[in-house]
Amino acid sequence: MTTGRHSATELDPSLDDYELAAALVREAGQLALLMRMGGLQGERKTSVSDVVTAADHAAEAYVLEQLRRCRPDDGILGEEGSSVAGRSGRTWVIDPVDGTYNFLHGSTYWCSAIALKREGTASPGTASDADVILGAIYQPELDKLWTGGEGHPATLNDERIPGPSGAALSELGAATYIHPTWLADPRAAMPWHAAAVSAASLRMFGSGSCDLGRVADGELGCWFQHSCPEWDWLPGKAIVRAAGGDTDVVRVNGLDWFLAGGPTAVRELRAALTSVPQFA
Repeated sequence: MTTGRHSATELDPSLDDYELAAALVREAGQLALLMRMGGLQGERKTSVSDVVTAADHAAEAYVLEQLRRCRPDDGILGEEGSSVAGRSGRTWVIDPVDGTYNFLHGSTYWCSAIALKREGTASPGTASDADVILGAIYQPELDKLWTGGEGHPATLNDERIPGPSGAALSELGAATYIHPTWLADPRAAMPWHAAAVSAASLRMFGSGSCDLGRVADGELGCWFQHSCPEWDWLPGKAIVRAAGGDTDVVRVNGLDWFLAGGPTAVRELRAALTSVPQFA
């Protein structure tokens, strides 16, 4: 396939699902990186930090084309608007560039991510605790590829990873994200603050999938964030669970909070988030 002057590989339909997912995120990530090197402008979506570029669209178009050729019976859902109904009962969920604000501003902390889920487990564009089959996350500039899912151990660059820490939340660094505007809304600010002050330290890097890969391999202690769409949650969820970690979704004041880490940390994050006053 050719997108402008950047080309990407046509993939072999005989690849198994894990091989295909890994190849898709590698190719999408490299395509986006090449396009950034040629110069890009961002377009605002919902805020100054929520942006999209031509690279997001090109990378998603590449993944869409390859999936329609390699897995014609599967459904497809992409952050940038791809939506294909499937016949197999399975749907691929695409995040062509996760951390676009970082990507646009020259940071290495961004990735391409993909998940495969069973249909009927979440509404389109939302992220309930869906039945995810596999996930793949690729951070191009650091050449880090995480994969994992059902019947497949969690790996980083094909090496098995140790999994999240079993330590208490008070001993762990927690990765998180909250947009500044939500800090003015007590529905989000109060539970976020309760969870944040329960951790040993906080990290806010701006790519949920990069964070979740690092929770799976133990570099980050745990992770929590509210209102995640499927493409920001399912790839990392699959890998964290394949690494032996826990994930959870809890609703507080009408907002869904997504949690990942070792069993103790996830349990204590849930307790902290639900400890605040509930609004009617």
